[in-house]
Amino acid sequence: MKILLFGKGGQLGWELQRSLAPLGELVALDFDSTELCGDFTNPSGLAETVRTVRPDVIVNAAAHTAVDKAQSEPELVRTINALAPAVLAQQAAALGAWLVHYSTDYVFDGSGERPWREHDATGPLNIYGLTKLEGEQAIALSAAKHLVFRTSWVYAARGGNFAKTMLRLAKERERLSVINDQLGAPTGAELLADVTAHALRQVTGGVDGASLAGLYHLSASGHTTWHGYASLVLETALKLGVALKASPATIDPVTTAAFPTPAQRPLNSRLDTTKLQRTFNLVLPPWQLGVVRMLTETL
Repeated sequence: MKILLFGKGGQLGWELQRSLAPLGELVALDFDSTELCGDFTNPSGLAETVRTVRPDVIVNAAAHTAVDKAQSEPELVRTINALAPAVLAQQAAALGAWLVHYSTDYVFDGSGERPWREHDATGPLNIYGLTKLEGEQAIALSAAKHLVFRTSWVYAARGGNFAKTMLRLAKERERLSVINDQLGAPTGAELLADVTAHALRQVTGGVDGASLAGLYHLSASGHTTWHGYASLVLETALKLGVALKASPATIDPVTTAAFPTPAQRPLNSRLDTTKLQRTFNLVLPPWQLGVVRMLTETL
């Protein structure tokens, strides 16, 4: 099996290089790759890359994810998050290849008191969420065999993340203020990559694989607030012997209104992962497990 991976330099792309390697020949590209185009601002170049490589599976881990910046450059964001994935879907359909794509909890408006299911009505609050939804829709309307995974609050040991920001601030300040009215599940890129590889083994390994195509919610189990997330980060760091000025007890809970941003965020980002777990016979671990593991590896 030949796999073409886009976005290899990002947090998820880095983990996918590891998880996908045992499945077959892996061609991994980034936006600045030279021999083949991996630049999502150049959809025609991406199409040419697919035609050249002729993969059995295309995995798209590339996206414009700067949520606030997206508000001021909607056309660029739409090209990267919607038009480019649509082109990949067209090319996948022409080849009979699978397309794996990642979307976000931001396709929802954040209302309600329960986790979102795949069939729930969408209603993005910002440009990032809107363009990710448009990308989903283009893939769904294509004839391509596809797996679209919506996820939330992604972090990784590689690169910057919320936990590292909290630790930096906790070393500088005695008190912190963290939002406590947004709910979601911190989800490790490592988990996303491993589930992707598991799902691909199933859909490509049997005659009925195409019946498993579609949209799935994929996040760690359980949920928390950013305040709860920060509290676990500082608690874990202190147990590991990291010197901090702040502690879980000195993190003040505040509302989203305390930190105005150009892009509005959904308050309820919980995702119901029942469909994914039943379809692919998986148990998704609690969010705390991945966060503690990441901190243990990096501190």
